[in-house]
Amino acid sequence: MLARYRTLIEPALRDTVASLHPWVGDKAAFTLGWAGADGTSIEEHGGKGLRPALALLCAEAVGGAAEQAVRGAVAVELVHAFSLVHDDIIDNDERRRHRDAVWKAYGVGPAVLTGDALLALAIDSLSRTGDPTAMSYLSRALVELVQGQTRDMAFESRPWTGPDEVTVAEYTRMAEGKTGALLGAAAATGVALGGAPQLAEPMWTMGCQLGVAFQIVDDLLGIWGDPLVTGKPVHGDLRRGKKTVPVLAALAGDDPAARELAAVLASGATDERTVRQAADLVEKAGGREAARALAAQHLTAALDLLDEHLPDATDLRALSASLATRSH
Repeated sequence: MLARYRTLIEPALRDTVASLHPWVGDKAAFTLGWAGADGTSIEEHGGKGLRPALALLCAEAVGGAAEQAVRGAVAVELVHAFSLVHDDIIDNDERRRHRDAVWKAYGVGPAVLTGDALLALAIDSLSRTGDPTAMSYLSRALVELVQGQTRDMAFESRPWTGPDEVTVAEYTRMAEGKTGALLGAAAATGVALGGAPQLAEPMWTMGCQLGVAFQIVDDLLGIWGDPLVTGKPVHGDLRRGKKTVPVLAALAGDDPAARELAAVLASGATDERTVRQAADLVEKAGGREAARALAAQHLTAALDLLDEHLPDATDLRALSASLATRSH
């Protein structure tokens, strides 16, 4: 399914990126997985293309042609790429998709500019459709994305336990913005460009719910994922002290494992031994299972909306379900 839609999206993406100045265009090509850091063309694809595929599937689900939503699909993929470039700078992550992050390959300044260029292209691409509904949902997603990222950063300075601790409810609101909003924009843009703007709001909500499930699974992979599959270092979130659902859920318990986990985190889990200890305690305190259950809850909410508004969209349902059950 993803390969089929990639044949529609990638040529349009390449045409859009070709309009950039070559100096930043080379870095954008690296970001999107089309070139090495030295500019040499490579045959591999960058990301999985989930968000643009979601937009095209939504267009088809309301009776439109996938081609009608290509500019929307390009826009959401470019916004996603922009957000990853900037996220890696913020989080000081050196690896992305099994190779150097953009800032690591070129420096922080060029990476910031590359992210800015991708964002500018996204807005320009969607504006060319002339569709006010699609444009409004992308704008909404950008505001929500920034708000979500801000909340995520603000969480890092808050304590693990006590009256100022981060709650799972606060985390959910953060994930709706940081991850859910762009999936919501992809779905809303798809149905709008496909000819059913009246479905944009429920599909926005569907995408936001899906995004929370997606982010929780990402949290699970951030602790227990295989780095050879995910392309990220194991236990990276724990080393950075990220407030993620498995850890928050584990700390919410009142048992010896939760109390020991709180003590380990308070002292700073940075070396390999204490990070592994923290991961084991998160699991013993029930954090891993609680996170899985919460992801399933949000996925069910998303699929219920699809069943209500687009009951015959089996491919769309299958793709949506796969986002919250992935291994990378």
